[in-house]
Amino acid sequence: MRLNIPVEGGVLAADDSGGDGPPLVLVHAGWTDQSSWADVASRLAGRYRVISYDARGYGASPPPRAPFSQLGDLVTVLDHVGVQRATMVGHSGGGGTTIGLALASPERVAGLVLLAPGVPDYPWPLDDPYNIEFMALATAGDRAGLAELGVRTWAAAGPDATARAQVESAVAGMFAQVDFEQPDPPAYEHLAEITAPAVVVVGDLEYPMVARCADIVADRIP
Repeated sequence: MRLNIPVEGGVLAADDSGGDGPPLVLVHAGWTDQSSWADVASRLAGRYRVISYDARGYGASPPPRAPFSQLGDLVTVLDHVGVQRATMVGHSGGGGTTIGLALASPERVAGLVLLAPGVPDYPWPLDDPYNIEFMALATAGDRAGLAELGVRTWAAAGPDATARAQVESAVAGMFAQVDFEQPDPPAYEHLAEITAPAVVVVGDLEYPMVARCADIVADRIP
């Protein structure tokens, strides 16, 4: 079922499979939109109530028109669909959002599945080649160049048309959010406080900088 969830200054496009299964919330990466979950969600829908949504400016969600935070939007989604407690699946930046929820409202998180997770205040190495190229392209407003960087870096398993469309959607979302997104609370120094059962997953072709972050996240969560 497609939903348009009201938020201040707009709506979030969301999908809810419904049903009586345990709720499972999928939070997409900063370089994709919720369409990245399509194959996974279709396999899980028979056993779980699967909920996913597009972040503001991504996919089918319109650009933001008011300040917001990623964590705040996740809480709004949960409240709108009436889910008090769920297993959270977060990919990359979406992993950071689910970590934030596990710290801020541990009673709402039955478990964490963190796929190559980032953490909002993780000390990313600014001299990494990816970061250097990203900042140069973003400063120049070069959306095509950013899309090519995204495909080259984050679609190492095969940059097919679907992956490219997700990356291009994400670039548009990044530019749409830049003037409105507010930071989530610090999380990196608080990972040891997470009480939810957690698993961290990293693909064989993951970018090394992100793989290192994921290893540290796995080490710090009890």
